[in-house]
Amino acid sequence: MLNTNKREFYVIIERDEDGYYVGEVPQLKACYSQGEIIDELMSNIKEVIELCLEEETALL
Repeated sequence: MLNTNKREFYVIIERDEDGYYVGEVPQLKACYSQGEIIDELMSNIKEVIELCLEEETALL
């Protein structure tokens, strides 16, 4: 697991037609998630950021 505590990312949050919050991190390719509430979305997006960073590191 990578230490992402020192990095900051912008998260673009929208609400879809079903009422779910959808978040995307434009700095990372294919980095997005969703949640029924903002807290759930933010928890999910943190996990996805870690996965995206691990994938990015593996490609280097």
